[in-house]
Amino acid sequence: MNAKKVLVISAHPDPRSLNAALADFAVGHLRAAGHEVRVSDLYAMKWKATVDADDYPDDYPEGHGDGDAGLTSRLHVMAASQEATLAGRLTPDVAAEQENVRWADAVVFQFPLWWFSAPAILKGWIDRVFTAGFAYGPAVPPPYSEGVLAGRRALVSVTAGARQTSFSDRGIHGEIGDVLYPIQHGLLWFTGIAPLAPFAVGGADKMSEEQFVAVREAYAARLDGLFTDETVPFRTLVGGDYDHDMRLLPGVEEPGVTGLGLHRRPGRVRERLT
Repeated sequence: MNAKKVLVISAHPDPRSLNAALADFAVGHLRAAGHEVRVSDLYAMKWKATVDADDYPDDYPEGHGDGDAGLTSRLHVMAASQEATLAGRLTPDVAAEQENVRWADAVVFQFPLWWFSAPAILKGWIDRVFTAGFAYGPAVPPPYSEGVLAGRRALVSVTAGARQTSFSDRGIHGEIGDVLYPIQHGLLWFTGIAPLAPFAVGGADKMSEEQFVAVREAYAARLDGLFTDETVPFRTLVGGDYDHDMRLLPGVEEPGVTGLGLHRRPGRVRERLT
């Protein structure tokens, strides 16, 4: 395998946690395979999670709101972030993380599944780093296709306290791919990053050492396929499957497929907990 560049995003408050152990394992395994790895440990970095006027100090100085109409009149996040991105005026922490994303051939996200979503600190990293003008907006390619971040891959690795059978087609929590759809499709695929099926570990709160060994082996296999495994076959916006209102055209889906599955090309493999 040719050496690649991988960014690992870790989001758990305890360095002794299972998530921290999996993040450390991923870094070591990828480096042992010859890849170059950068790590953003968001809690260790004390990452600022909220988007506010402090992110745009040149556009919103003290007393902002009293200026002329436009960016100085009130905080329009999309307009402000695009203006700051294109003018090179983002805060240093955001600019550094954007550079990490640009640098990477693949991004690995490691976090616990809290209330069916990512921890607030990771959501804040997404909100602040994926600015207009960098990841989306009128000046970049269309979403859900060859977006500005196209050519990159991503692996979302999560832990859940619930048993693995509860995250399935008939499980009460739903399929893990559907639970993670906002990240897999709404963040990654929207910006052109091709996500692999998520790696998800159930029963994380009561894991024995023997079980952890098995999880590491399974995770190693997924990391080994980071650049070779098939990605989730999401449809492209510009591939002829959608009309001008971004609605899926009738008759292109497999019989019986409904819901979020409509936006995957036929023949998809269901994502399940490990």
